[in-house]
Amino acid sequence: MLNKLFIVLTVILISVSTSFAGPGVNIKEGKWEITTQTEMPGMPANMSQMKHTFTQCLTKKDLVPQSSQPQQSGQECKITQMKVRGNTVTWTMICKSQGGETKATGKVTYSGDSFKGTMKMTMPQGNMIVTSRMSGRRIGDCK
Repeated sequence: MLNKLFIVLTVILISVSTSFAGPGVNIKEGKWEITTQTEMPGMPANMSQMKHTFTQCLTKKDLVPQSSQPQQSGQECKITQMKVRGNTVTWTMICKSQGGETKATGKVTYSGDSFKGTMKMTMPQGNMIVTSRMSGRRIGDCK
């Protein structure tokens, strides 16, 4: 009797928690064109607002935009935390290199076949904060 009650309660809890989780992020999976506009305080205007465009396959399992620019030699980056709330994905990333540790926090909000977001990186040299504004749009299927 107690085992049956436990099983019924477990099924009810799983059903309730699944219904609160919602349908997931509103993303149309596929190949995305992502543009980042990086702002660095204290730099000349032509250097402080660098624009970079790249493509990446994004899925419901891989929601964090990753730059295609090569990492510096000896640099290792790892996403240490990621949360999904509704259509918004937030994350924390740590990059370690010989020059120190860079911490980045990011946030993107998906709207089906587009997104907008920001990422802030705290540089180890002089505690400079670099802000990147991101936008993305789905351009096709991944191959």
